[in-house]
Amino acid sequence: MSASAKDNSGPLAGITVVDLTRALAGPYATLMLADAGADVIKVERPEKGDDTRGWGPPFVGEPGAEESTYFLSVNRSKKSVVLDFKDEGDLERLKTLIQHSDVLVENFRPGVMERMGLGWAELEEMNPRLVYLSITGFGEGGPDGHRPGFDQIAQGEGGLMSFTGPIGGPPTKVGVPIADMLSGMFGAFGVAAALAERERSGRGQKVTSSLLGSIVGIHAFQGTRWLLAGEVPEPEGNRHPTIAPYGAYECSDGEINIAVGSDGLWRRFAPLVDVDPDDERFSDNGKRRAHVEELEKALAPALTSATVDEWMERLGEAGVPAGRVKPLDEVYESPQVEHLGLVDAVEHPALGEIRLPGSPVGYGRSGKRAPEPPPTLGQHNDQVFGEPES
Repeated sequence: MSASAKDNSGPLAGITVVDLTRALAGPYATLMLADAGADVIKVERPEKGDDTRGWGPPFVGEPGAEESTYFLSVNRSKKSVVLDFKDEGDLERLKTLIQHSDVLVENFRPGVMERMGLGWAELEEMNPRLVYLSITGFGEGGPDGHRPGFDQIAQGEGGLMSFTGPIGGPPTKVGVPIADMLSGMFGAFGVAAALAERERSGRGQKVTSSLLGSIVGIHAFQGTRWLLAGEVPEPEGNRHPTIAPYGAYECSDGEINIAVGSDGLWRRFAPLVDVDPDDERFSDNGKRRAHVEELEKALAPALTSATVDEWMERLGEAGVPAGRVKPLDEVYESPQVEHLGLVDAVEHPALGEIRLPGSPVGYGRSGKRAPEPPPTLGQHNDQVFGEPES
């Protein structure tokens, strides 16, 4: 394929992003933009930088020069500069940077940007083509708009915890900061959409996302269970709330996920586990779901009589979707994960070669940007401002 057909720079090559974010929601948004080829300039406070530089353990690296694995996870392919917003000279540098950029992203509490003289009215005047993403905890305005946002708080306030966890409770958070990550993902999508609209109008605009809104935005069928059917979802462990059998099941040496998502699949699956597919209790999905505890008891003897590997082979031959329940060390050694390029090996200036979770998005023509290491604090001050590293 010719260089003109695929240049491996990403579809957002040539877009400059000023990144004022910290922790996870904002950095996740700018990570997605960087992965798509944008030039992301991460503006950090002096001495400490992004809060997550101090979040650990675990830390890696030599004593006195440790790096937080949390920070490293969401800051690849970005440049780091240090500015003190309380210093007038640094604030002017920031404004100059914004004037010559395409995108500005921040996740401060509401009102912080206005106090710095960087509210939307001022930003639009200094750069009419600017796309400005603001990520907050509870959205702008309203009775809760002033509240600070943290991931687990949003998971609880957004109802996600109320139907996550073992059967019968207690409410349980998701194993990654999903509210932060979703608000960053929705925010990055909003930026991409606003950049596309700018091609038609020639003008930028303000884009917003929030942790609360992002959790509510992914309720999907759990939301309509309440809004349309009047059912309040509760924790159901590894069961699917509307399909059976669909969940994690014990084998003789571990657990396997099995998804019998149609009556056709049921008729293939039932004989494998010594169950009559025409049993009146289980003959269609509605009945199976209504008798799910009886169903699981009927499946258990056969499932526990063989290993995960044996069941993977049997189910695969029958065309029944199934998968192992893997720990992370096995995930990252998976040939399929390697094939998809989901691990980035980069040369960090202080740590040497490190491996990071990579972007799952590919582009057929513009290519996938080659990953770069997460920056050390102030590493690019000289490059961006003509000043030495902090």
